[in-house]
Amino acid sequence: MAAASSPRASASGASRAPRADAVRNREKLLEAARNAYAVASEGGPEATLEGIARAAGVGIGTLYRHFPDREALVEAVYAAELDAIVAAAAGLAASEPPERALRAWFGRYGEFVAAKRGMAGTLRSAFDAGRLAPSTTRARVTEAVAVLLEAGAKAGALRTDVRADDVTALLLGVFLSAGPRGEQTPRLLDLLVDAVRVRG
Repeated sequence: MAAASSPRASASGASRAPRADAVRNREKLLEAARNAYAVASEGGPEATLEGIARAAGVGIGTLYRHFPDREALVEAVYAAELDAIVAAAAGLAASEPPERALRAWFGRYGEFVAAKRGMAGTLRSAFDAGRLAPSTTRARVTEAVAVLLEAGAKAGALRTDVRADDVTALLLGVFLSAGPRGEQTPRLLDLLVDAVRVRG
């Protein structure tokens, strides 16, 4: 005769799977926070936890249930954005022509940079404390660039002699010098795509 499962085991099993509305609220909070920090990076109003909760359509108590403090929220936004830009590379490589995919991904990376600038102070503390590692971020960005370059090279549209880490260095240079929303940024990103394009 099979042993009956204990109430404690059942309760712990149930607690492992978050409710659908809790997952939705967390995603809405992350999206609202990303937008708020991106706006703040461009000289807009400071991103406050109350404002983020309001933009997500939830109460401040719900925000604190998911993220006990600003540091936890910022680190979660940063991690989610990094995951999203890495995942976007494969999707764009599969759905768009190589040059267009690369340019679209550069634009998506710019959104990540804008959000990151708005969180700069809190992120610096996380880096200093060792909770986040800039080297890991750069390695993952370079991996995403490599996916796009390899797809373009296979299609005969992008050069085979360009290294992904070189493109990452140039991309960082664009955003450091011109900023994610700078007037020169679109033109510089177009020039970067042109630099890795196969000449006819």
